[in-house]
Amino acid sequence: MLDDIQEVLIEAEAIQKRVKELGEEISRNYAGRDLLLAGVLRGAAIFLVDLARAISLPVEMDFIAISSYGPSTKTSGVVSIRKDLDDSIADKDVLLVEDIVDTGLTLGYLLRILQARQPKSLQVVALLDKPARRIVEHPIAYKGFEIPDKFVVGYGLDYKQKYRNLPFIGTLKPEVFAR
Repeated sequence: MLDDIQEVLIEAEAIQKRVKELGEEISRNYAGRDLLLAGVLRGAAIFLVDLARAISLPVEMDFIAISSYGPSTKTSGVVSIRKDLDDSIADKDVLLVEDIVDTGLTLGYLLRILQARQPKSLQVVALLDKPARRIVEHPIAYKGFEIPDKFVVGYGLDYKQKYRNLPFIGTLKPEVFAR
């Protein structure tokens, strides 16, 4: 698996340090409030778990699964819900946990459907921000890292459901895409 990696963009240690900093900031900003972390499956699962452990106040966790890529490395632009949140978010402080914000189309879809459910507040935390591909801007309250316009894997992000378990963020060698 490591032989497929062309470049490591963000080392594991840097990710853990930044997740800890995000957890501390979120803990300060949500002090005295009940917080629901709503993770976007599958990519944000690892980030959500590490982030939850870095937050020093009680949190609830729930997950939503969407599809916008299919087998390609580029978004199709068509978003569908594959698994909805299990519980109501009405009158709750919700932090939507995203692995990566790319075009902004998927995030916009999620924010619209979640806002319609009348949470007390709704903000976004994203591990990765790729502004070069942005079509639609949305506020991201908490950002881990800004990355260049490259297809990345690791720390939850995949290519054909592989590489999610890498502890770093990296790019794949071109020949991997030809397989």
